[in-house]
Amino acid sequence: MVVVGLVAIVGTASPAAAIERFPPPDFTSHQLPTTTTPEPLGIGWEYLDSAYFAVALSAATWLALVRRSRRGLFVLTVVSLAWLGFWRAGCICPIGAIQNVALAVADPEYTIPFSVVLFFALPLVFALFFGRTFCSSVCPLGAVQELVAVRPVKVPTWVDHALGLVPYVYLGAAVLFAATGTTFIICNYDPFVGFFRLSASASMLVFGGCFLVIGFFVGRPYCRYLCPYGALLGLCSKVSKRHVRIPPDECINCRLCEDACPYGAIQTPTVDQTARERLRGRRRLAVVLAAFPVLVAVGAWIGDSMAIPLSRLHPRAALAERIRLEETGRVEGTIDASDAFRNTGRPAKELYAEALALHDRFGMAGMWLGAWIGLVIGAKLIHLSIRRRRTEFQPDKANCVSCGRCFWYCPVEQLRLGLIQTLPTVTPAPANSAPSKP
Repeated sequence: MVVVGLVAIVGTASPAAAIERFPPPDFTSHQLPTTTTPEPLGIGWEYLDSAYFAVALSAATWLALVRRSRRGLFVLTVVSLAWLGFWRAGCICPIGAIQNVALAVADPEYTIPFSVVLFFALPLVFALFFGRTFCSSVCPLGAVQELVAVRPVKVPTWVDHALGLVPYVYLGAAVLFAATGTTFIICNYDPFVGFFRLSASASMLVFGGCFLVIGFFVGRPYCRYLCPYGALLGLCSKVSKRHVRIPPDECINCRLCEDACPYGAIQTPTVDQTARERLRGRRRLAVVLAAFPVLVAVGAWIGDSMAIPLSRLHPRAALAERIRLEETGRVEGTIDASDAFRNTGRPAKELYAEALALHDRFGMAGMWLGAWIGLVIGAKLIHLSIRRRRTEFQPDKANCVSCGRCFWYCPVEQLRLGLIQTLPTVTPAPANSAPSKP
């Protein structure tokens, strides 16, 4: 929140940004390239988008926590997909705003519009108090995956935990490349923005199409296993006080919510452990806690050793490497970038000095990225080693997207709504086995 407060003092976007400042001359037939981002529609639309965003977040929270309406959430999902997805072409996107905020913090000369700060911060604030209601029916990327999740299957637990680490790694890499001015990798590899803007390269269309096809059988694959903003929302949602509950009152352990959830976000009741199992669990936790600082240190060392490969992803360092190869005769011919640099008349030594400075900068940045990855892995192992007692089925606060499927299928909820007259009889299952389904 301190970072958000620092960047929130910047001004709003100017409507003059939508005007073409330097139109092409009449005497040339050169075709201007198509822009990869949609043109701004004016400051009025920016205010309207911000107002819709705040209203939609509030409506999603009310529908999920108070009204408990799966149908209402579904309708809002369609509206958000149409407005924020296809009409606004995926911009402004809270997911991509991670990079704008990171660059604004790292570069004081970079001015970030207030609307971008709002889109970045508001879902996090809601998640702190109410869970991931942004994911339920406001995010256009989540909406398009929600609509195609028609025959989801359960992902094995070990696969789910392993792939669940990827968003945190992606988050660290996105912050590193944005803060160093290298690139905005989240925007470059957004799988659905090509569909929203009805224009994309063939490779990105195939990339997005693969996610949609996988989404038929694996619920929200991008949200669960790649989205870096989902990682931030999950961290905030873990401490939320008012979160979606499955039954309105007492859980009868029918297990229908677990079957209905396509995202593996239902935590099952725990069973009593023997004294030997508890002792084994304590030893495992002690080992993981001892290994935690080692993982962070090793990650930092590996990240520091990756300074040169990481820095070569920066355009200036890549150009310096190309110039060096051309001057030493290791490659034949030149490229447009190297020709353009020589036409400036600048000596190559200046470019090499910039590349060395980037190497040093990426050494520190790579060390932080490696330490972050080590911290993520260690925290995951600690989380898996801690056993929390549960007597009923509960949503996993970090992974639950508040879609409403669980309470829609809950018999206690159906009884409250008057859709059924009596609760089904559930036969208690023996210890260490799955309960029978009604």
